[in-house]
Amino acid sequence: MGFVIGYRRPDAPDTALVWQVAVDDAQRGRGLAGKLLDALFNRLVADGVRYLDTTITPDNEASIRLFGSFAKRWNAPLERSELFAASDFPDEHEPEDLFRIGPLVRAHDETGR
Repeated sequence: MGFVIGYRRPDAPDTALVWQVAVDDAQRGRGLAGKLLDALFNRLVADGVRYLDTTITPDNEASIRLFGSFAKRWNAPLERSELFAASDFPDEHEPEDLFRIGPLVRAHDETGR
């Protein structure tokens, strides 16, 4: 139905970088991506992770909404900065912005508390 791919940054063990979130077309619009992120970060926060990093192209409104909603549910600040300009890529590619969410200080439960 869906998955999250990411890794804990070796140079910053308090940070997990989310590389990809994918949900089957038939399951979209049901909040599954947010639930996957919440479940993952509930475990990671318990293990010392305090920040979620991800990169998003400026035209990817669905991902921007997903990670913005995550930050709100977790009551955590979201910082957005340019990471890669379009000219950094060898082919036509949108720029990539870094989204940094945190500090994440407590586990999130499904009631939004």
